[in-house]
Amino acid sequence: MPSAPLWRDGPDRYGRISRALHWIMAALLGWQFLIAAAERLAEDAPAVVRLAAIGPGHAWIGVTVLALLGLRLIWTALNRNRRPGHPGPLGRAARVGQGLMYLLMAVVPSLALLRAYGSGRGWPRADPWLIPATGTEVSWMVQLGQALHGELAWLLSALILGHVGMAIWHHRVRRDGTLSRMLGRR
Repeated sequence: MPSAPLWRDGPDRYGRISRALHWIMAALLGWQFLIAAAERLAEDAPAVVRLAAIGPGHAWIGVTVLALLGLRLIWTALNRNRRPGHPGPLGRAARVGQGLMYLLMAVVPSLALLRAYGSGRGWPRADPWLIPATGTEVSWMVQLGQALHGELAWLLSALILGHVGMAIWHHRVRRDGTLSRMLGRR
């Protein structure tokens, strides 16, 4: 049976599009968490230092991750029956973990956008269509965003670290080719 074209997923490896989306999002999320860690370290610093630590890019990266997640979900659905995977309990655990990461990659930036809208100030660094300034504060939106955005982002980072750890475990201990498939090797 001929293998799938290199751009499409196949049972023996992920295609170029899946891999590109995965690694671009991994780089963006890694950068996000470095920014968040820098901001956390600068917590007691003056506001100017904190703003420099988090930077204006944090919000744009979050919106970019959200957009790429939409593309990734569509691409995953189109390739659902062709993708490599593991059977049994380990495969189910992997699918649950990935599902939670996908959910959090949607919820975390959505909470930030909700908080920006609820503040009434909008998002001044963006075009007005994304988060318009309404001049009216909606306190439950701000409170929900304040309460959950950061906490769920740290949960996402823990899941990502677990994901990386399992990829290394598969590569070093099980030697089952899981990491090779995400690198495009057969």
